[in-house]
Amino acid sequence: MSFSNALPASSPAGATPDGKEGATPPGTGRSGPDSVIPAPAAMAPATMAAATMAAALGARRLMRACDRAALATAQRPADDGAVADAAGWPYPSLVLVAFDHDGSPLLLLSTLADHTRNLLADGRVGLLFDGTAGLEQPLTGARLSVLGRAERSDDPIHRERYLRRHPDAAFYAGFADFAIYRVSVERAHLVAGFGRIHWLSAAELDLPAAAPALAAGEAALLDRLNGEGYGPRLAPAADGEGDSWSLTGVDPEGCDLRREGYVARVDFEQRIHDPESAKLMLDTLIRPQDGSGQPGGSTSGTEKAGTETAGDEGA
Repeated sequence: MSFSNALPASSPAGATPDGKEGATPPGTGRSGPDSVIPAPAAMAPATMAAATMAAALGARRLMRACDRAALATAQRPADDGAVADAAGWPYPSLVLVAFDHDGSPLLLLSTLADHTRNLLADGRVGLLFDGTAGLEQPLTGARLSVLGRAERSDDPIHRERYLRRHPDAAFYAGFADFAIYRVSVERAHLVAGFGRIHWLSAAELDLPAAAPALAAGEAALLDRLNGEGYGPRLAPAADGEGDSWSLTGVDPEGCDLRREGYVARVDFEQRIHDPESAKLMLDTLIRPQDGSGQPGGSTSGTEKAGTETAGDEGA
């Protein structure tokens, strides 16, 4: 059992500072893609299967550690708000991301934004999750492109998960033009560094099955865990402001933490499916109440710079 090394990317606690090669961007730490994905070589079928499984694990951990992504949509045919000669071109924008319990990305989008109008005309989307922050040579780091189809979701659990991950979004989430969109993943492309490239089908990516018991009990579980101070005891020991970390989500593969503009991720070594197993898993990872020692592993995450009131502007 271990944590993936998920730390605030801009000034990672416990990692080499000043953007040096040893810094630890999200999903690429001691148990992230760079450590679990073998370098390409002539491999026997069994080794190839193991490499695919390792790539899938690294891809899932990288994706869940990120709180934002670049969204690509196909520019829609000309209408009142579209440029006439841009139809069919890829349109990139920046979005904040949360995840369903099964790993499906969740987006809060406004129908006033170009990318939302685009995906309403063509639901196919791409999401780029960047795990290269803090590296002196970014192309040595991991990044994941996810291809899928986006559809509006009125499931209250999706909305709750998103707003716990991005509490500032509550300011505009109630506007009539905003809604949650869930991306059904069909394929992923992981680049874990030079020459370490993996195409993964949805089946190979091995996203977890839905966990209805966990989904139903998550809010109460989080209230209990935060009331008992689990956030600071899961945060990096080197973080001078560890007392202000809180848990914002628990899913079958790990839990999410937040401290003001920073998010972090703790990965589980095996999947859980209900609040009771989640609590047992977390009990093996927390540091003692007196603050001594390390938690069960290290953490990884990103700084949410400049997104506190950005909303969905189609950046």
